[in-house]
Amino acid sequence: MDLFITYLWKDPRIFFSVAVIIIFSICSHEFMHAFAALKAGDDTAAAAGHLTWNPFKQMGLFSLLLFCFFGLAWGQVPVDPAKMRGKHAPALVALAGPLTNLVLNVFFVLLAYTCFRLKLGNDFTVSMLLYGSTINVVLFVLNMLPVPGFDGYAVLSHFLPRFLQNSSEAVKGTVFVMIMLLFVFFNKLNTLAGMVTAFELMGLEWLIN
Repeated sequence: MDLFITYLWKDPRIFFSVAVIIIFSICSHEFMHAFAALKAGDDTAAAAGHLTWNPFKQMGLFSLLLFCFFGLAWGQVPVDPAKMRGKHAPALVALAGPLTNLVLNVFFVLLAYTCFRLKLGNDFTVSMLLYGSTINVVLFVLNMLPVPGFDGYAVLSHFLPRFLQNSSEAVKGTVFVMIMLLFVFFNKLNTLAGMVTAFELMGLEWLIN
């Protein structure tokens, strides 16, 4: 399997197009965490400068370098649930990022379909937009895993705090198994995400015709 950086000289169009799509998607995800937290009364992320699409702020230099070489990246914003108003505000703030990826999934599908029907751009443009749709499904699924550090765990720990506290060893074992399964089935996750995009395109075609 080639390193992502090799596309820089093999096919620069793919390297830069994929980079823009993934970095934009991650930064949008993190921006919405910061925005949702601010609306809930927590200005921690906003005060730290995370109401931005600047990848150096949202992802950090190390994450960006790792992405350029290996295609792996992440982002993170600081939040303080103690400052948030509303009983379920912490869970809603955690969900804001993954839900943004779902919105981007739909956005990229609609844009790809529009470009295809109106013959805007070329096949490469459409394929990259469809990739944007697919990768946002992947980002949604990954972020919703109930693994510490992921949004899914923040949601689960909000609604089941006692269960997680009383079964720490079971949680650690589950985390280990899920990480191993993630590495084993990552390609299948991409395939399933591609199928979601394909069904969305079929749905659009059915609605229009």
